[in-house]
Amino acid sequence: MTTPRFDIIGQALSDASRTRMLCELMEGRSFTNKELASAAGITAQTASAHLRMLQNAGLVLAEKRGRCVFHRLANGEVAQVLEQLAAIAPSSHLHLAQRRKAGDIAQLRSCYDHLAGPVAVAMTGEFLARGMLVEENGGFRICGHEVWHRLGVQVPQKNLTGDARQPFARPCMDWTERRLHVSGPLGKQILTYFFDQGWVTRSRHKRGLEITGLGQRALEQILGLRCEALINA
Repeated sequence: MTTPRFDIIGQALSDASRTRMLCELMEGRSFTNKELASAAGITAQTASAHLRMLQNAGLVLAEKRGRCVFHRLANGEVAQVLEQLAAIAPSSHLHLAQRRKAGDIAQLRSCYDHLAGPVAVAMTGEFLARGMLVEENGGFRICGHEVWHRLGVQVPQKNLTGDARQPFARPCMDWTERRLHVSGPLGKQILTYFFDQGWVTRSRHKRGLEITGLGQRALEQILGLRCEALINA
């Protein structure tokens, strides 16, 4: 019987500098050693040691492009686990404290390759209420619906019946909202489409996003969401 090495993951997450670098990588892009060192407030040499530990734990990958080495999260599963760990991280008055801690990114943000925050949680609620998604065995099963096309989603036919090994839609516990939002290939398609349509743009905070007037009107027409009320709640 193989025993999971939780101790290795725990050691990798036990240092504040390493967790700051992981949070930086939650944006979904790749960064150099120097950029991550700056984000963590440490020297490049110290960052290199931390990144080696994160790589050994399977949390981060390094890729050489030209003369530079770029680092990114190993995969979407790592990002999802980190988001869920953030949701249970100790704090007082959990919901409000996490929102204050998150600052500008609390309202709408990217969680690696999908949307997170109040709008993402409300969208997921609409997907469930309209029968576009069904909660099943702790996960999501996607159902055929004409609204998916209006959100830029192309659903593979095999996923209409569910695929436990490679689910098209996955639930992800939202850090600040303490409710589920959608991740997996479905979440990635939605975020990509929103960027392409100009419905969301990057804010001054790297993980933070801003929903445009065009995006607010589209989501109200398609899903009946009043984004301004959600964001300012």
